[in-house]
Amino acid sequence: MRIGFLGAGNMASAILRGMRNMEKGCYDISEAAVRRAEQELGARGFSSGEALCAWADIVVLAVKPQVLEGAVRPLAGALAGKAVASIAAGWSLERLAALLPESRLCRVMPNTPAMVGAGMAAIAKETTFAPAEFDCIRAVFSAIGRAVVVEERLFDAVTAVSGSGPAYLYMVIEAMADAGVREGLSRASALELAAQTALGSAKMVLESGMHPAALRDMVCSPGGTTIDAVCTLEEKGLRAAVESAVRVCAEKSRAMSKQ
Repeated sequence: MRIGFLGAGNMASAILRGMRNMEKGCYDISEAAVRRAEQELGARGFSSGEALCAWADIVVLAVKPQVLEGAVRPLAGALAGKAVASIAAGWSLERLAALLPESRLCRVMPNTPAMVGAGMAAIAKETTFAPAEFDCIRAVFSAIGRAVVVEERLFDAVTAVSGSGPAYLYMVIEAMADAGVREGLSRASALELAAQTALGSAKMVLESGMHPAALRDMVCSPGGTTIDAVCTLEEKGLRAAVESAVRVCAEKSRAMSKQ
């Protein structure tokens, strides 16, 4: 199937980069962005949204949420009868259906690590895509990391865990690196040690099938250094702080979706 992107910004470019052996195209109001997608990502560029819609079997709405209505409303006729997937935060399927009543719809929530091929995307179960179209869009997002199918009512939780989650982990990596510098490591070494440790730890969770607590216990030798550090993190409220952050993020996402 031919996948067309309305928008060629950072997230669209990340997805296009991961789409190997797929027909892909894009349109953006920035001609430079379209040329870059053509030259660097192997996408077919289009000079108008209408031309993109006419060419594509599936159109991905990859514009910013605040400009989506203005960008898409003039294309409602061109998108009638088309499969349309949206990655815009805050745009529920109900809201999309009001804007595009004659389109088949799918909602996807990716995250920024897609830019390095390690993204996490959630796809709403309540889609009106044909089975082949749904399989195609799932393959697209699996190509830039991992993709799971969840009920749309859980998308605020998805936003709080994986959508915003990279920001939480960047803070942890930064804090670990700063502490390493205080202990005498160079900034470059401390950052590499912290970031690779985070990457490897996440990989162990995904590939071992073990609970994070069990993996943590494997590092904590009786009477050793790690268990003292873990107890300090508990005393300082790391777990409670992270849980509170996820809850606040989900609540804000729910509030924004109702606006």
